[in-house]
This record gives sequence, structure tokens and C-alpha cells, in this order.
Amino acid sequence: MNQSTKQRLREILSQISSLDYIEPDAIPDIPLYMDQVTTFMDRELSSCKRYPDDKLLTKTMINNYTKNDLLPPPDRKKYSKDHLYLLTFIYYLKSFLSIGDIQKILHPMIARFHTDDPSVSLEEIYEVIYHTEQEQSKDTAREIIRRYLHSDRTFTEKDCPDDDREYLRFFSFICMLSFDIYVKKQIIEHLVDLLPDDYGDTGKKKK
Repeated sequence: MNQSTKQRLREILSQISSLDYIEPDAIPDIPLYMDQVTTFMDRELSSCKRYPDDKLLTKTMINNYTKNDLLPPPDRKKYSKDHLYLLTFIYYLKSFLSIGDIQKILHPMIARFHTDDPSVSLEEIYEVIYHTEQEQSKDTAREIIRRYLHSDRTFTEKDCPDDDREYLRFFSFICMLSFDIYVKKQIIEHLVDLLPDDYGDTGKKKK
């Protein structure tokens, strides 16, 4: 393994390890106003920004989520812990799913678990998902490294000139990751289509 490959691997691992996840204990116990919500999300997910000036969540976004039934309306302009759990799910899902798909996924979450007497609370659901993701993060990192090492073996000296080799290996790595995303997105969309349209309608929503 040459020095360039080692350096790139260190960069990849550093980027993966720096990604922020909102820990369950970090969610405030008190309701928040809109400005407090956007400030909280921006702070907790700051490492997910591509550019420093990026806005992860705006007032317009939150209002649109409510209009599209992705998020329950606030109670007297205040957002509860349940709202923050749902906003976190929306933040991750919106990067690769349509609003319609997210709505179908989250409708049961709101109808069945955002209630006065849920069988399972949104807090409990969030904690399970959070810890599951933490357990899987090492496997994800290993898989990304494996794909990078594979791409580093493509386009050998006999395949292309030295001047083009680094770019073509870089392109190969991007394609490997992209295909992985494409396949998983197809599977997710298929799973969304399997969800009954009326699933969750028996639950009583909070007033």
C-alpha cells in the first residue's frame, strides 16, 4: 500500500468518524420555539454540512414538513421531543427519498406513536434506531474501505497513462459507492410501496 493510498484511507476514516448523530440524551426535555429548533439541529449536525454556510434546517422547511403531513403541528408554537425525533428522521431520509415516500413512511409514526397512550413511544423508537446505527457504523466504515482498496487496484499501468490513473481510480471509487446507493434506494422504494396506504390510521393523534 503506497503513501497516497494510506493518506486517502486516513481521510476517509476521519470523515466517517466525524459525522454527528444526535444522541437521545441530547434531545431537550422542554418544548422549543422554531428558532431554538433550527439552532439545536444546526449545532448537533454541524459536521454533516458540506459547506460552513449550509443551512441544515430552516423555518420554511419545517413549515413545509407540517403542511405535507410529515410533521405534526406545534403546540402553541412550541415543538416537543417527538417533533425533534421526527425532524431527525426527515433530515436523513430527505437526502434520497421523495416527500411522498417520507410521508408514507412517517404517517404510522405520527398516527400510532405520537399519541397520548402509544404502545411504543417515539423516544423508545429513536433510541433503538440510534443504537442500531451506532452498532452498524463500523461495518459501514469497513465496507467503504474495502471498496476504496478495490478501486485502488483498478486501471493499472497497462490500462492507462500515469497522468490519468489517479482520476480514473477516483472515478471508479465514486461509481462503486454510487451503485451501492442506487441499489439500496431501489430496495427502500420497494419497501415503501409494500406499506399499506392506511397503515396507522387506527391510532389516535395527539390534540
